[in-house]
Amino acid sequence: MGIGSFIKKQFIDVLQWNEDTDGVLAWRYPMADQEIQNGGQLVVRESQVAVFVNEGQVADVFGPGTHTLTTQTLPVLTNLKNWDKLFASPFKSDVYFFSTRVQTGRKWGTAQPITIRDKDFDMVRVRAFGMYSYRVINARAFFTEISGTREAYTRDEVEDQLRGILMATMASSLGASQVPFLDMAANQALMAQQVKGDLTTAFARYGIGLDEFNVASVSLPEELQAALDERISAGMKGGMSADKLAGFTRYQVASAIPLAAQNEGGLAGIGAGLGAGMTVGQAIGQSMGAALTPQAPAAAAEDSVEARLEKLKGLLDKGLISAADYDSAKAELLKKLIG
Repeated sequence: MGIGSFIKKQFIDVLQWNEDTDGVLAWRYPMADQEIQNGGQLVVRESQVAVFVNEGQVADVFGPGTHTLTTQTLPVLTNLKNWDKLFASPFKSDVYFFSTRVQTGRKWGTAQPITIRDKDFDMVRVRAFGMYSYRVINARAFFTEISGTREAYTRDEVEDQLRGILMATMASSLGASQVPFLDMAANQALMAQQVKGDLTTAFARYGIGLDEFNVASVSLPEELQAALDERISAGMKGGMSADKLAGFTRYQVASAIPLAAQNEGGLAGIGAGLGAGMTVGQAIGQSMGAALTPQAPAAAAEDSVEARLEKLKGLLDKGLISAADYDSAKAELLKKLIG
């Protein structure tokens, strides 16, 4: 190279990154045909890391501060280049800046349900959504594993890769946790804590630190949610009776009584005639008898009440009791039957 060409050649005195664009995690300094002046300044701001790469190999890593680039400050690069003149001439190397700021408020969600084994429901497919935050903690690993030699690497690009890692880790974590789905849904912090520990390890391989991870909601697909609602409802119904086996039937009977009371011929019309009262009483007695006692005793109980009602009707017909007395006594018998 002639002396004139050497004078015309451009040298870089200061290398720095102002982070003009939000969401950029890695940025390569535009070297073009320029070379770094021996004794030049490298300015690394807080929340940044600078990495020197020589022929695709990471040579030196610099943290925040102002660094004067000499043989003493670039020992690894000096060794790789085998310089023996202590940087008497300019040198060239790719320089990458990495943002180590925390990337907050990042949303995550299961695009497809995750299938896990559950001790209560056997196999369930879970959907979950929440937020997380992360940052670059190891620029060397991040460069080697993810960003590579691209001019810029953005937050959206890295999150495309993190999404797959997150889903795979979550499925493995929840499957091995043995935490029932109902406990996950009731205590989302428990679920988040379980998943965060495993995600932290998975992210660290790529030079990324998981800062926060939370679960905002946990749900089942609609068909499974409907089945769960039915099971929960059945459990509540069983709780109405001391006898769990008869609880569901008793609840059905009890639920039917208000409906019968709203219709002509139902409980509201029992006082209108013995026939209507007998029909409702028998229907209720049969339902109660099937759930709570053997069939034969139930039939005997129904015959006993029927006989008493017939006696009351006979007394009324003979004028031995008033209509009011008859209605009152009949109501008491029916009350005992369905009580």
